[in-house]
Amino acid sequence: MHLENMSRTKTVNMKKALIAIALLILSGTMYASTGELERLEKKTVKNMTETEMQDRAEVLENRLTEIQAMDFDVLDRSERKSVKKELRYINREMTALGNGGIYLSTGAIIIIILLLILIL
Repeated sequence: MHLENMSRTKTVNMKKALIAIALLILSGTMYASTGELERLEKKTVKNMTETEMQDRAEVLENRLTEIQAMDFDVLDRSERKSVKKELRYINREMTALGNGGIYLSTGAIIIIILLLILIL
C-alpha cells in the first residue's frame, strides 16, 4: 500500500510539472508575438503583385515610425534585442520588396572607363 501511494503522488507531481512547463512555454510564445510584424517568406514576396508590395511597404514603414517613437530607455535588454531583430528583418524585407538598384564593383567601373576611352 505504501508503494502504491508513492507512485500516485509521483504521477500527480509529474502532471503538475508538465502543466506548469506547458503554461510557461505558451506564455513565452504569446509574449514574444505581441507587437511584431508577420514575417513573410521569400516565395510569398516574389509572388506578390505591385499593389500588394506597396501595401506591405506601407505596413513596414508604419512599423518603423512606431519603433522610432518608442522610448528605448524604458525597455529592458531582451525587448531592445527583439526590436533590433525586427529592424533587421524589416531592412531585409524592404530591400527584397524594392528592386535593389544596380551595384557596380570598382573593377567593373574601371573596365567601363577603359572601354569608353578606347572607343572614343
